[in-house]
Amino acid sequence: MTQVKCSVSNCVFNKEGNNCGADLIMVDIDKHARMNYDAEFAGESFDSDHQDAAKSSSSTCCHTFKPKA
Repeated sequence: MTQVKCSVSNCVFNKEGNNCGADLIMVDIDKHARMNYDAEFAGESFDSDHQDAAKSSSSTCCHTFKPKA
């Protein structure tokens, strides 16, 4: 499995060493940052039927984020 690094400390999937522990990662472009995919996180499916092109990593966002309770 590919190692995913994440520095968002208040995410439930944030593990020791800033590693992401989610079973599934959904990354999208910032244009879709407010989209609601109506999906549960870590193991459930997302809307992956569309494709976009990003000009740089700074124009992307992670939809896998789920805040710690």
